Amino acid sequence: MTTPRSNGVFGSGLAEIGAIGLFLLSVLSAVPRSLRYLRETVRQVYFIGAMSLVIIATCGLFVGMVLGLQLYYVLSKFGGTAALGSVVSLSLYRELGPVVTALLFAGRAGTSITAEIGLMRATDQLSAMEMMAVDPLAYVVTPRFLAGILAMPLLACIFNLMGILGAHVVGVSWLGLDNGTFWSNMTDSVDVWTDVINGVWKSLVFGGVVTLLAAFQGYTTAPTSEGVAYATTRTVVYSAIATLAIDFLMTAFLM
Repeated sequence: MTTPRSNGVFGSGLAEIGAIGLFLLSVLSAVPRSLRYLRETVRQVYFIGAMSLVIIATCGLFVGMVLGLQLYYVLSKFGGTAALGSVVSLSLYRELGPVVTALLFAGRAGTSITAEIGLMRATDQLSAMEMMAVDPLAYVVTPRFLAGILAMPLLACIFNLMGILGAHVVGVSWLGLDNGTFWSNMTDSVDVWTDVINGVWKSLVFGGVVTLLAAFQGYTTAPTSEGVAYATTRTVVYSAIATLAIDFLMTAFLM
């Protein structure tokens, strides 16, 4: 599969979106064939999920600390600092957790997927697989696609937990907010179905989209070092744009 050519930026963009759609259909059709490579899928879950854990947890902690500081300052103007736990948790569960995790996931796991598959393309490993009757879509692409869908919600949950921990450290330990007030207001305001589950749905979609874009860029890259470099850059840019656009659509639909 090669990147389509078309006249004009708009036409080229539409053609590439169509190519990504066809690539998605090819990946989905390869899912039954990829079940024979279940061990590869598990290995990719570890590589994509566990290896991203440190950066996700660290960033979640600092995002929560920043939220705690900023929201405490704003809420104190209205005498509403008791609502700090509620506002932080709703912000994380509804928006920041899924979105920021997806952006971090694209920067860490997405680029590595593109570079790995692109290197296989540049060194003719994908062609060699086809010559040996091994389907590259079923063996290389689909396990990574499934692993991204599985890993993203777990990473987003860890991001949310670390963010709440960071806000608790700032709000309760540093600024003196009552510990019971922080937790009780949070548990009273967060609804599992409308807040937590909607965030999980977003994470599932973001995981699939980011992994699909990363695999597509690597699979269709020019077989040169420059081509792989451009492909990894496009993965980050396209993933960020797609994540934010889909987040808007899903938020409007789920509200």
